[in-house]
Amino acid sequence: MFSLRNLPNLLSLLRIALVPPVVFYLLQHNYMPALILFVVAGVTDSLDGWLAKRFNWQSALGEILDPLADKLLLVSSYISFAWLELLPMWLVISVILRDVIIVSGGLLYRFFFGAVVISPTYISKLNTLMQIVLIAVMLVSLAWLPIDDFIITVLIWSVLFTTLASGIVYIFAWGGRAIYAAKNNSQV
Repeated sequence: MFSLRNLPNLLSLLRIALVPPVVFYLLQHNYMPALILFVVAGVTDSLDGWLAKRFNWQSALGEILDPLADKLLLVSSYISFAWLELLPMWLVISVILRDVIIVSGGLLYRFFFGAVVISPTYISKLNTLMQIVLIAVMLVSLAWLPIDDFIITVLIWSVLFTTLASGIVYIFAWGGRAIYAAKNNSQV
């Protein structure tokens, strides 16, 4: 049965459902519908987070669905833009590799030491913001209002920098947690 408490999760599912049409429109060079759907996805992301916090509608499922929806939309958009040769492949590889490192670190920690508590760092939040801004600016430029290549280049390098920085922070965080856990487990 539907409850308003489930609304944040439904909004996350809507974002996941928006991924295939966004990719379809990107690959068809039909940028205005892709831009509109990307904006809708952004609004639902903000709305589901606000609803979950405002009314205490957080759930274990929401903790999985929300970041999954964000990652699916961003990674799919980055891959599509690389396929269209609108973004450099090295940037897309760095974005994907960072996510693989974070997930792998969490899984290894879980396997060897136990429960994983994931809390995004400041640089990770900045990286996600920069990734979103780059895609949004490119879509606006392609669909509606051409934006100077210099601005897009600055955004590309900003995404690379924040991707590498946040990846390094997570490597050190997982490594530090693992060393601490190993030391405490050996003393028991």
